[in-house]
Amino acid sequence: MTSEAPPFWWERPDWRAYALSPLSLTYGFIAGRRMKTARRARIDAPVLCVGNFTVGGSGKTPVAIALAREAARMGLVPGFLSRGHGGSFSGVHIVDVDHDSARHVGDEPLLLARHAPTAVSRDRIAGAKRLIGDKGCDFLIMDDGFQSARVHMDFALLVVDARYGLGNGCVIPAGPLRAGIRDQLLFADAILKVGEGTAADAIVRRSARAGKPIYQAHTRPFDGKPWAGRRFLAFAGIGHPDKFFDSVAAAGGKVELAKAFPDHHFYAEDELAELAAMADADGLRLVTTSKDAARLRHEAPAGFQQNLEVLEIETTFDLPHTAERIIAQAVEGWRRRRLES
Repeated sequence: MTSEAPPFWWERPDWRAYALSPLSLTYGFIAGRRMKTARRARIDAPVLCVGNFTVGGSGKTPVAIALAREAARMGLVPGFLSRGHGGSFSGVHIVDVDHDSARHVGDEPLLLARHAPTAVSRDRIAGAKRLIGDKGCDFLIMDDGFQSARVHMDFALLVVDARYGLGNGCVIPAGPLRAGIRDQLLFADAILKVGEGTAADAIVRRSARAGKPIYQAHTRPFDGKPWAGRRFLAFAGIGHPDKFFDSVAAAGGKVELAKAFPDHHFYAEDELAELAAMADADGLRLVTTSKDAARLRHEAPAGFQQNLEVLEIETTFDLPHTAERIIAQAVEGWRRRRLES
């Protein structure tokens, strides 16, 4: 269940996908042509894009954060470029984690801004200039924006969820693909498979045949809270809520009740009251994701937040030095670009 991706996108193609296929051909043609012909602005700093093939949650944000941490460890000054999905700013805004709300900047930028300066702007070029000029950033991580073809990418890492893969393999609106696979692979520098499962195996094999490096990573809880043996009502408004419910169980918690909401969902007062009443009736604790907590910070009553647990996760790469290698390749791509100009 997501606000952007109807359930049939993640199942085998059926009559709905076939009925929408003419529209998908048109959408895919336009998206592919834009990626091939657009004039991409060259930014005066290395640009690492963390994107995905599809609409829907693939775990890009924790990956972007892990890469920013590694960039800082390498002596760089990273900054995030984000469109701010769900936010309301029309110009360039540098996120202030202490004062901004998710309604203004989006939920993901609030998470990113905990780790590095984050610019929210529909105009990523203007956002990049602010990060470089005002915040002294010398390494930019673009969270999403792979298909927008606005900014020259020195390295493009496409994240694929191992459980969901590319869904039914069809282009919007028949499926979750943002453009044809072939068109997207032309601009990808590497693929990152995240999690456990076999749904991504086909695109991993195809990417490998195209000569793209394949990396692997997993997510895990990192806040050190004692979860074992505790009973929860878990709720989430993310791309794939069931992944979160499984993460709570993997951390040792027992999910007695699970409530799924659309991606980037802003909770109404009556929804929060119902969640609190259901948890109280069964003697359960409430638990949600860090993205949901970011949306609730300025929305939920203080009493609700006091009884809310947040399961924080982080991305860890399976092989050592993977993040360092990706960042080094982005920097090297920028250096080559400067010599060519």
